[in-house]
Order: sequence, then C-alpha cells, then structure tokens
Amino acid sequence: MKRHASGHEADPSTDPIKGVDEGRRLLVTAGIAAAGAAALPLTATSAPSRHLSVSPPRKDDMQSITTTDGAEIFYKDWGSGQPIVFHHGWPLCSDDWDTQLLYFLAHGYRVIAHDRRGHGRSSHTATGNDMDTYARDVAALAEHLDLRDAIHVGHSTGGGEAARYVARHGAGRVAKLVLVGAVPPQMLRTPANPGGLPRETFDGLRKELAASRAGFYWTFPVPFYGFNRAGNPLSEPIRMNWWRQGMMGGAKAQYDCIAAFSETDFTEDLKQITMPTLVMHGDDDQIVPIADSAVLSAKLLRNATLKVYAGYPHGMCTTHADTINPDLLAFFRGG
Repeated sequence: MKRHASGHEADPSTDPIKGVDEGRRLLVTAGIAAAGAAALPLTATSAPSRHLSVSPPRKDDMQSITTTDGAEIFYKDWGSGQPIVFHHGWPLCSDDWDTQLLYFLAHGYRVIAHDRRGHGRSSHTATGNDMDTYARDVAALAEHLDLRDAIHVGHSTGGGEAARYVARHGAGRVAKLVLVGAVPPQMLRTPANPGGLPRETFDGLRKELAASRAGFYWTFPVPFYGFNRAGNPLSEPIRMNWWRQGMMGGAKAQYDCIAAFSETDFTEDLKQITMPTLVMHGDDDQIVPIADSAVLSAKLLRNATLKVYAGYPHGMCTTHADTINPDLLAFFRGG
C-alpha cells in the first residue's frame, strides 16, 4: 500500500543557500543515484554564524548503561505505558527524536531513545562501530530496562540498527517495527545490489569528514532536509541543531559508521522479521534514495506496509512532523 502525502514540487536545480563555493562539490547520494549526476554544490564558505556549546552534561546527570566492552550508552527513558524505542540516524543522537518523544509521551507511551556508541553523549568508541555491535548495545539496553511489547522506530542508519536488533535479539520483546528513510536492504552498489550507490559516494563522505568535520556537518543538512529545493527555504535553527548533534559525537566512530550504514547487507534480517512493519519514505530523499531502499525492504519483509510521501526529504520527521507523528500513532494503535 502506498500513501502519497502532500508536498512541494521538487526542483533540483534551485539552491537557496547563500555563500556557496561553486568550486567544491559534496558527494551527496541523490545526485549520483538519480542519474549519475554531479554531487550537489553545498560547501559553505562561512562557519556557523554563532557560537554553539557542544559540551556534554555532567556524567552524574546522565542515564547510561555500560556494555560488556566498557562502552557507556546514554539513553532517555520517559513516561510509562507501551514502550517506543527510537533509533537515530548518522551522525546525530537521541536529541533528533525530541519532537517525537514529547508527542508520544503526551499520548501515553513510554518513550526511550539512546545515543548510539560513538555518537552524542555515549562513549566515543574507537572500536565496535559496526551494525552487529550497535544491535548488541540495543539488546543490552532492552534487557536493562526489561522492555516487552516494544515498538522500535529507526530512521536512516537507525533503521538498519533497528532491523538487525529485531531480527537477531528481539524475540519476545518486540511488537512492531517502523523504518523511516532507512538504509536497508543495502546502500552500496554490489553485484547483488546493482541499484545501489557507488563506493565513490561514501569515499567522498569520508574525505569530507576527515578534511573538515565542522564544515562538512554545516553543509550536509541542506540536502538532508531538502533546503536546496524550490519552495523549501533554509531553516537555520534546524540546520544548527543538526550541526550541534553531529559535533557532539566522536570523529573516529562517525567515520567508521559510514562503512556500517553503507556496506552492511540487511537482506537476511528483513526476511526474518515477522511482526507488523511500517516502511515510511519520502520520494525526494536525497540521502537514501527510495528505489533501492524502502521499495526493496517492503518486498523482503513478511508483514510490511509501505507509505511513500511525495516531495518529502530524508529528514521528514523534523520538517513534516505534523504529518509523520499522527501516521506513526495510527500504526501504533492499529491491530
């Protein structure tokens, strides 16, 4: 089943962002995925316009668990009722879900969101930055909190993490799954995945991160939220919040995570998942192109509903929360 939500007309030729250096071009997935086009011209010449503090809170103010390899995983756990676990995207943290956390808390749910290892306020790990370990970390958190009948919602990289957790560790604990703009089945082009993105795309991301993480994270929110589309003006607060979250994490872990989200093959995970799964994707997602992700995932899952949102970007949970949140609620409450 497909549902097309209302959205603006996408015009890839228009970029409202000022101060762009036309001499440098960031490798962004949609440009290559659409037709092998050149990557978007997104590297800004100026730094963030005001100072942002990215210092983590004092450790004694934080809720966390310690994994078997010593990594501390920060989490938020608010409310009571049926638990919803939110898995954030790269290179962000649990703060990216704040709008959803407050919305579903108000609707009587227990809401939980963690910072993936190497991200946000969790340990800035040098090792273990891979999907198998991410899933084990979630399993440790679910056991620590004794989560049962939980709904797991994963965005982007978090969708891969959630799928692997549910397939390998979720027995007896998970009721439903939601994949939003998620990376499964696999992003990287391979002989078995000819519609994927070329390795050069992800090499470009690694190169940008290594050269200037702060600059890279200042430009990447533009296609992430579709701010380079006609009729979708830049929101500086949203952009700055994305940058803030990215800069909270560890550079090494975020660098490693590019391989984790692009190269991991989730095909067998998806085939094993039997519970009701909602697959949500914007058809103007410039980061995780829909044709090689949501469309294929919905076919591999045994009990999936696919909802496609016309004109919506990768970051639609933020830009279109007024549509996404009620649709999630309807799925949660459904039989």
